[in-house]
Amino acid sequence: MIIGTLEIHLRLEGCYSLKDKRRILRSAIDRSRRDFHVSISEVADHDLWNVATIGVACVGNDAGVIESILTKVVDLFDTNPEVKVEAANREIEGR
Repeated sequence: MIIGTLEIHLRLEGCYSLKDKRRILRSAIDRSRRDFHVSISEVADHDLWNVATIGVACVGNDAGVIESILTKVVDLFDTNPEVKVEAANREIEGR
């Protein structure tokens, strides 16, 4: 069993309230779950409206596939014009 984890630190551009933050994050989080079958959630910075930390986990039997999925999740956030990915820390265990 191979486990891939990802921690994404985001800056939310044009976000002026927690309601704006929820709207932006909910869309990307739901799409990640649907398209990439990952476990994903906001894990820190809950009360700050212009930053977010997202945690992602993926389990499988091929490290290459897991690496590809985690890269696609980062790309999904990175292509959103309202979001700037400041850091993405990934870890794959059980190779």
